[in-house]
Amino acid sequence: MAGLWRHYRRRQRLAEARHRRRVRQAQHEAATTVIAWAVARRVGALAVGDPRGVLNVQAGRRHNQRTRDWRIGYLIAALKDKAEAAGISLILVDERGTSSTCPACASRIPKPAGRVLACPACQFTGHRDLSAAANIAARNGGGITPVISAGVTHRRAGAAPARGRPLAT
Repeated sequence: MAGLWRHYRRRQRLAEARHRRRVRQAQHEAATTVIAWAVARRVGALAVGDPRGVLNVQAGRRHNQRTRDWRIGYLIAALKDKAEAAGISLILVDERGTSSTCPACASRIPKPAGRVLACPACQFTGHRDLSAAANIAARNGGGITPVISAGVTHRRAGAAPARGRPLAT
């Protein structure tokens, strides 16, 4: 019986190590893509939201474990290393409140429902994550995009998975 348990744990450790390597590789590829985009547009300073303040919030045992397993510090370090190699300065900006603040009039919006941010003060509507990115850029002195589409619906990077039929070209 002890041999079965050791075999099970070994296979589990191997699978977890493979997953960690894949996540690490994906983070490096994402950082490379971001820096290549910035270099192509001759960006000199890159403002990045720093979500590490979330790690200090007590939100229950399971959620706390998920946030501790989230290796955001590693991704920020990879992004910073690649940015320095390309001659781009990376500035960390506190993310707090950026997805619930209107980028057009800077008024706070009470808990936006869903992915769309709608400002009752100035009638601005846009995707909540893109609005947060605009607010992060504005906190660092950068400009914001005047029109932010609310039509973005994807939730993860990369190509959409095929659902029985090929993607239209």
